[in-house]
Amino acid sequence: MRIGVIGAGMAGLSCAQALRRQGHVVVLFDKGRGPGGRMSTRRIETPLGKAAFDHGAQYLTARDPAFVAQIGHWAKDGHVARWLPAGTDAWVGTPAMNAPIRAMASDGDVRWNTAIDILSYDGAWRIDDERFDAAIVAVPAEQVAPLVAAHDVALADAARSAVSDPCWTVMAAFDGTAPIDRNRLTNIGIIGSAVRNSAKPGRAGPEAWVLQASAEWSRAHLEDDPKMIERALLAAFADHIGVGSPAVIATSVHRWRYAKVEALNHGAIWNADIQLGACGDWLLGPRIEAAWLSGQQLAEFIGLANLTF
Repeated sequence: MRIGVIGAGMAGLSCAQALRRQGHVVVLFDKGRGPGGRMSTRRIETPLGKAAFDHGAQYLTARDPAFVAQIGHWAKDGHVARWLPAGTDAWVGTPAMNAPIRAMASDGDVRWNTAIDILSYDGAWRIDDERFDAAIVAVPAEQVAPLVAAHDVALADAARSAVSDPCWTVMAAFDGTAPIDRNRLTNIGIIGSAVRNSAKPGRAGPEAWVLQASAEWSRAHLEDDPKMIERALLAAFADHIGVGSPAVIATSVHRWRYAKVEALNHGAIWNADIQLGACGDWLLGPRIEAAWLSGQQLAEFIGLANLTF
């Protein structure tokens, strides 16, 4: 089949790779400028050189045997490295979190800078004026329902029932090393997670921290001015550091409206009658590993359906 995939994050790319192994032709569409999504890395010029920030997912875990094997391949190719501050099963992309995504995207046909707002069906699927035998939506749950509601009510209802927590994130570079002996802190006041990004494997540049607000605080301040968010999180971090806090030399703020999802434990969804599917962490679990497994599971559903057909 010729299959169109909306969303070139971990789930969509995982599914696409598995489908290509089955012999299908797969085209992915993504509104982003390049690989990353919630595994993105932002780079900022500072007086002390360029600082890098993994401003979405801070690490990934590998527990399922299939994903452990995939991690092994990425590690062999230099795309990931262990990161013990988050646990013995934790890994980070190298030299940035988006390295695995970038490697996966390089193998396929991905149309970047292409936002898909309408999904049409007349016996075949139309995506960005191209026709496909099957369509897959691999985007956050909140973006699924508007695309599929006219075609699959049950899928749209499932997507609406999945709720994601928001997350305000502040990236800050400093003119010296923060006097903290750990590279990862959790639950310090309004900050749910603080990570010394510059200490991750393969990183370089000045002292760089990613400060992510708690879900509760982010939800309460979702529409606040980014400058206010920046001041609040930096003040909370400075209070925790205490005396000897280095000076801030560069900052950036990002609001993740859909950060961590409460998953439905469906794995993946495939409607064989109209050749429409969905995959993503919202269907299995709020982890990068779950997104990868969901994509694999959807490809398996499609393969089995084709064998039955």
